[in-house]
Amino acid sequence: MTKEVFNPWDVSGKVNYSKLVKQFGLTPMKELPEIFQKNVLFRRGTVFAHRDIQRILKAIKEKKKFVMMTGLMPTGKFHIGHMLVAQQFIFYQKLGAKIYIAVADIEAYNARDQSLEESKKIALEYISDYVALGLDLKKCDVYFQSERSKDAKKSNAYYRLQNLLARHTTFAEFKGVYGDITPGKMLSSLLQASDMLHAQLPEFEKECPVIIPVGIDQDPHIRLARDMSKRISHHSKNKFTQLSSSYHLFMPGLDGGKMSASKPTSYISMTDTANEVKNKINKYAFSGGQKTLEEHKKKGGNPDVDVSFQYLKFFFEQDDKKLTQIEKDYKSGKLLTGELKKYTIEKINKFLAKHQKKLVKARKLVEKQFN
Repeated sequence: MTKEVFNPWDVSGKVNYSKLVKQFGLTPMKELPEIFQKNVLFRRGTVFAHRDIQRILKAIKEKKKFVMMTGLMPTGKFHIGHMLVAQQFIFYQKLGAKIYIAVADIEAYNARDQSLEESKKIALEYISDYVALGLDLKKCDVYFQSERSKDAKKSNAYYRLQNLLARHTTFAEFKGVYGDITPGKMLSSLLQASDMLHAQLPEFEKECPVIIPVGIDQDPHIRLARDMSKRISHHSKNKFTQLSSSYHLFMPGLDGGKMSASKPTSYISMTDTANEVKNKINKYAFSGGQKTLEEHKKKGGNPDVDVSFQYLKFFFEQDDKKLTQIEKDYKSGKLLTGELKKYTIEKINKFLAKHQKKLVKARKLVEKQFN
């Protein structure tokens, strides 16, 4: 039996989303403006909960400034699971957001014992994938935690905020939020709070709404940052609009568990060849089908646990009517597991073929900007 672990650094076992929504005090995602229905992640409930998203909706409606902030953990390979956040910030950028992306190289050093040099190398690959997916770097602030900016005023303001925030929390609070805690994790958490809040400093965008899209495992970071921002606003000339956040489902790994960068057979990489995708889906993708062909035709399959169907639902089948028909046919037994896998392989490979062509140009652009 898999031991259940749930914290910002490690997740294993079954995730009870409904329980966590209540436990963390989140709001289920309900009716959103029509423009959000054009995005498959919102339309199909993959983004399922939020805190204070109304501020962001108001800014979009009134065409006022807002920021979408996210972090990039520079470890492992960029895979299809990483598209969950990438597709969201590209969507928000098109709605007028200024995008802030923090490369968490300090956190990777403290929590994962990875060198800053290796983190930069991996991060540039991730950023190249972002650009290939549609991110406009001209409307984006990508930075490394270890070196915020070449502009001294901006850099000083960012690190100063981190140090000021330290006064507005306690070790007991860290312990309560994270459980097991080390000095390195405390430092990383303070730096992440500065990441989330510093866009509102005078040296950057000034006070404005900020939304942070995350997996629900990252909520402890956001709760801590929100608490600190309230306290520091009472003791500082800098005032912060309270952070907004949204929460998306975890995309299942090929085996039905969590995708892990340390386990290549658990994910589809954005650089996988057509044959690699075919082999991974056929060999490792968890099936919701029955044990025998006769049984499957009689009882049908379970799309809710079938990884191939879930991948279509998350990204690769944009046509809602087609997806509904696939689901119906699989449940009835009309569509076989092998046929579902074949269709999913074709959809993923068609997507990756286009992406990999764009990636060649994107890498050159990123190398020019960051080296």
